[in-house]
Amino acid sequence: MSAMISISGLHKSYKNKQVLKDVHLNLEAGQILGLVGPNGAGKTTCLQALLGLIRYDGEIDVLGYNPSKNREKMLNDVAYIADVAVLPKWIKVNQVLTYMQGVHPNFDRQKAEMFLAKTNIAATAKVKTLSKGMVTQLHLALILAVNAKILILDEPTLGLDILTRRQFYTHLLEDFYDENKCILVTTHQIEEIEHILTDVAFIRDGQIVLAQSVDDIRNRFKLLAVDNEHLEQAKLHQPLFTNSMMGITSMLFDNVDPVTLASLGKISSPTLADIFVGVMTQENNS
Repeated sequence: MSAMISISGLHKSYKNKQVLKDVHLNLEAGQILGLVGPNGAGKTTCLQALLGLIRYDGEIDVLGYNPSKNREKMLNDVAYIADVAVLPKWIKVNQVLTYMQGVHPNFDRQKAEMFLAKTNIAATAKVKTLSKGMVTQLHLALILAVNAKILILDEPTLGLDILTRRQFYTHLLEDFYDENKCILVTTHQIEEIEHILTDVAFIRDGQIVLAQSVDDIRNRFKLLAVDNEHLEQAKLHQPLFTNSMMGITSMLFDNVDPVTLASLGKISSPTLADIFVGVMTQENNS
């Protein structure tokens, strides 16, 4: 199966600072990839290159299009939600729908209205009267009503309360996602989205330090709870990080034989957040 998104050897520099270094990523239909990294890691810059918003070095292919040369055609099948939903404050909700209907060939107004009917957003309300959460819901309604093949999200729930964030991702799965589409979402809060991801890529200082399916990553990394009696023996297997609390030490291991670990303590599956901390700590110390 050919990739819907293919990024190869992507580099980007601003003056004397290199913000992306030899980035390679592929997304196929059905995948939901989380691009995860700390603030300033290069996540947004990567998306800007992908959307044809900035110049870059390297190769990017989106549905057979070069974002720099065929951006207008590409955007017929690509939808994007930024970290801040920007809509004119004077415009009314129904006017926004009319505008989208006029400018985007794949916009389904009825679908947007059906989505908004699940909210408490009035069709005659002006954007300036809506809360931040409501503006995000309106923005989501506009995007989900576009019959796009690819959805790109850049920290889409930044600054929203936990209930609105959960509703956002529920709507994303119910109203957009299917096996013929793919989603790329950036975040520095992986614990919030790990339940929806099929794949993950960790980025640090503009470089991808790990990129695998969620299933493979969880099979690869193991969390061990070890008592003081086996502590020194466990350290010989070079844990990525160690955390001690209330007499129990937790260690994260990468590609260590589970049978060996089981002889030293209790094994469990780490969260993606645990793995992210371990990988980033390792990279920082290398």
